[in-house]
Amino acid sequence: MALVSLRQLLDHAAEHSYGLPAFNVNNLEQVKAIMEAADECNSPVIMQGSAGARKYAGEPFLRHLIQAAVEMYPHIPVVMHQDHGASPAVCINAIRSGFSSVMMDGSLLADGKTPSSFEYNANVTRSVVEMSHAVGVSVEGELGCLGSLESGHGEKEDGHGAEGVLSHDQLLTDPEEAAEFVRQTGVDALAIAIGTSHGAYKFTKPPTGDTLAISRIKEIHARIPNTHLVMHGSSSVDQEWLRVINEFGGTMPETYGVPVEEIVEGIKHGVRKVNIDTDLRLAST
Repeated sequence: MALVSLRQLLDHAAEHSYGLPAFNVNNLEQVKAIMEAADECNSPVIMQGSAGARKYAGEPFLRHLIQAAVEMYPHIPVVMHQDHGASPAVCINAIRSGFSSVMMDGSLLADGKTPSSFEYNANVTRSVVEMSHAVGVSVEGELGCLGSLESGHGEKEDGHGAEGVLSHDQLLTDPEEAAEFVRQTGVDALAIAIGTSHGAYKFTKPPTGDTLAISRIKEIHARIPNTHLVMHGSSSVDQEWLRVINEFGGTMPETYGVPVEEIVEGIKHGVRKVNIDTDLRLAST
């Protein structure tokens, strides 16, 4: 089976009320493990290249690893997704390379650090949607800034993330703005801000409703029930893995991720794509 578009998989997920993991891959070992698990579970899979992975391994290496996986497992539907494109040029290059889905992250300016305006985000995302849909490629957009509701700061991961202190409104996607954003852009999926962030250090204690706003997912889904929602920064940061890493020489401080039961709750309310990166790195370590 050739690569499929993100929209194809998420439409099926919505029809049958399930969510799909989207794995940020960095190397051969991760790609093989993901495909072996997908084969065992008879599940489609989304594999994506983050900005950090593209810098580390190089886009051609990642692309050929994923294409090799498609060749070895022709019965498994696979989406090859470019994660967090900071500009239309990044997305266009990914499309030319054969990616079946791209993310235009216009929540920040092209520097990947400065929060943008709604107008900038909508305009730049719409331009990518128009180009991508013309060649059958899906587009994920983002509204709101990823970051901590505990500290009020944006994330810092792979050189990407809002700098400085952010307002509560910036850290939580507004349901009405989400509806208008989808109307203006025509995105196939929308990443929303609910208090999650990339990397291992998401929460200093087990998250509560004050620091992980699952209730906001419910509000957004109620407003735009036909839009596929995306949770970024959704690794669970298994406590046993942290114990083992520190036992054998690691120095990771106490940290917590997104509980699986909260991810399940999100899936009940329109989340169809769940991004996972840190858990793969912890497992590899």
